[in-house]
Amino acid sequence: MTKLTDLTIEQALNGLNNKDFTAVELTQVHIDAMGVHKGLNAYITDTPELALEQASASDVRRASGDARPLDGIPLAIKDLFCTNGVQTTAASRILDGFIPQYESTVTQKLFDDGIVMLGKANLDEFAMGSANTTSYYGNVINPWKRDGDDAELTPGGSSGGSAAAVAARIAMGATGTDTGGSIRQPAAFCGISGIKPTYGRCSRWGTIAFASSLDQAGTLARSVKDNALLLQSISGYDAKDSTSANKAVPDFAAALTGDIKGKVIGIPKEYRMDGMPDEIEKLWQQGIEWLEAAGATTIEVSLPHTKYALPTYYVIAPAEASSNLARYDGVKFGYRADEGDLTNMYEITRAQGFGEEVKRRIMIGTYALSSGYYDAYYIKAQKVRRLISQDFIAAFEKCDVLLTPTAPSAAFAIGENEDDPIKMYLNDVFTVPASLAGLPAMSVPAGLDAGGLPLGLQVIGRAWDEETVLKVSGVIENLSGFKGL
Repeated sequence: MTKLTDLTIEQALNGLNNKDFTAVELTQVHIDAMGVHKGLNAYITDTPELALEQASASDVRRASGDARPLDGIPLAIKDLFCTNGVQTTAASRILDGFIPQYESTVTQKLFDDGIVMLGKANLDEFAMGSANTTSYYGNVINPWKRDGDDAELTPGGSSGGSAAAVAARIAMGATGTDTGGSIRQPAAFCGISGIKPTYGRCSRWGTIAFASSLDQAGTLARSVKDNALLLQSISGYDAKDSTSANKAVPDFAAALTGDIKGKVIGIPKEYRMDGMPDEIEKLWQQGIEWLEAAGATTIEVSLPHTKYALPTYYVIAPAEASSNLARYDGVKFGYRADEGDLTNMYEITRAQGFGEEVKRRIMIGTYALSSGYYDAYYIKAQKVRRLISQDFIAAFEKCDVLLTPTAPSAAFAIGENEDDPIKMYLNDVFTVPASLAGLPAMSVPAGLDAGGLPLGLQVIGRAWDEETVLKVSGVIENLSGFKGL
């Protein structure tokens, strides 16, 4: 029989329904695997006792005929989602020891559907990073290795712990958040699939904020179908979140028909950038050929403001972060420096509690919002953001989805780009535009580079059209025949 940790969520649900194994057995093998792969540092907080308790309750429900849609499925929860009674840190010293007394909407929906929480997954501090090297709790290690090279590789960021856990089979799926590519890039680096839905599709309530107009919850899993099942669970309107959209949630899994005949796939000419590696270009061309072979038509489209997307993002996101992170002062919760008067306590708490990347972005954001610079930087960035969004609207008048690479390279060695923040930020060059426009986008593993590392293709869709994104992604997954670790 296939190892239980090798099953997809879809296969595991079938096995549970057929009584091939119990939720407790399924959970226990994942807990055991977490011990074996402890060196990946994919989790900040393990919750084995809670997981087995939830699995046991799941078995009782299934035995009584009351099984829920995801009953008994063991998941990793990114440590940005507040979990009632379980430490939630955002991978920052400033929240070390913080135990929420409430549940985020996303995790509550998953628990209501019967999932088992294995633990809280590591991430870049406050979701700021592209390599999962800014966490106060240490780097996450990508379970993949280059051929003939034992160097430790980044899993991508910020949802690196979630992606590494799924790729290493120490979780069947995971939640993530995506602000500028933080689900899609780690998914590509770790050889799994991940989807960022339309902004507003999933509630942000109870999710620790980085940049409120960009942050969006999503999922990571080893198949497109598994992502569809997870996305179904976490989607929907939430009156507690003013940015949540009151939209009906379609049956995402039903969209995976494999039929894309007549679909028009847009290929953005601006994404063919100078210096892009040949193997990324070849994979992109291979993706085009796969979709054409499946009956779709490809056309070239233009997104003329693409070149402004990264600088726009790195004005807006830090500006919003500087405002959101002002609440961490050592008074109400989390880390507090024991230093004399109140002003000293504020200053030293924040100096010691935040890591270097977070402090860098707070400073950039505060500068962009300061008197005399607000109009020149923040307001101008918002105007450019609107132009980027309008580019996508115009492109989707001619096509159904866009196909692009997910990232400009495969996973790189930990520390390789650490001394150059700009080079790190360029990891998001293909993912940031869709985030600024609030569009659904998915990364699907589609091949390997010369060193044997996974590469991903990105499918971007119209707002609220996750169904077509999933449908096209499913076709790429089937035709690529990609096998994970």
